[in-house]
Amino acid sequence: MELRHLVSFLALAEELHFGRAAQRLHLTQPSLSAQLQKLERSLDVQLVSRNSHEVRLTPAGREFEGQAKLIVAQLDRAAEVAKAAAAGRTGTLDIGYNLPASRHVLPTALARMTSENPDITVSLWEKRTGPQLAALREGTLDVGLIYGQPTTSEFRYRRLLRRIPLVAVVGRTHHWAGRSGVRFAELADQQCVLFAREQCPAMYDAIFRAAAVNRIALDVVQTADDPGATGHMVSVRPLVGFASLPRAQSMQMGGPDSAAVAVKLLDPVPTLDLFAVWRAEETNPAVGLFLDSVPAVDEDTVAV
Repeated sequence: MELRHLVSFLALAEELHFGRAAQRLHLTQPSLSAQLQKLERSLDVQLVSRNSHEVRLTPAGREFEGQAKLIVAQLDRAAEVAKAAAAGRTGTLDIGYNLPASRHVLPTALARMTSENPDITVSLWEKRTGPQLAALREGTLDVGLIYGQPTTSEFRYRRLLRRIPLVAVVGRTHHWAGRSGVRFAELADQQCVLFAREQCPAMYDAIFRAAAVNRIALDVVQTADDPGATGHMVSVRPLVGFASLPRAQSMQMGGPDSAAVAVKLLDPVPTLDLFAVWRAEETNPAVGLFLDSVPAVDEDTVAV
């Protein structure tokens, strides 16, 4: 049984006239008759009865017509879905992100993309830079929105935001807590709590670059996995931690319910850029649609 035989049968079932059905299908009447005969032989059932006066469906033909319509409609739908998937208009997209991306990138990008491609299912995963890069390698993320550009050829990237500042994080009883800002060089006299580099290489390196500029060595005595843990540690020990300004603001550091306070770092101000990252050999076309929807970089705006 071939699809063209089903299509020809359905045209004849609607027209009940070989001449009109053949014209509609751009076939000759003998070709249409031959297709019908092949279909009936493959089914071993007579579908159409005709004489010199009329063409009509047999009872089997009427039952077969309903099922044939479903089959052809499903095949048409399958073709549409395949074409949409090839163009990236349907399917799935897994996006990793951090806090600045959730504020400055995702609202606009997702609104644009989903309005034009409503059949794409988007899943969002908040992760730090290191875990995002690992998920991209494993194939569990399609796009990562991370601090810093990757340094290996396995990824492609695009800068999205510039100069996201880092701040010092201290407890309320720390003598820095009431200050509006501190020079980075003053960290030479402080003990620090810091995350492992693999959690966020770009932030880690920005902190140590600022230390190198000031020719100081940071005294790291404690490790914390995330800004929340850092906040807890500095609230019970006279340590200095680090966070991005957007994260400190989101945690309301310095607010009445927070045990930690964010203090500006100066001379220099360590900063980070935000990048979209994807696999160099990426085949999911929805990635391109998402990147096309991302707002352009404003070179003059500091993201907070």
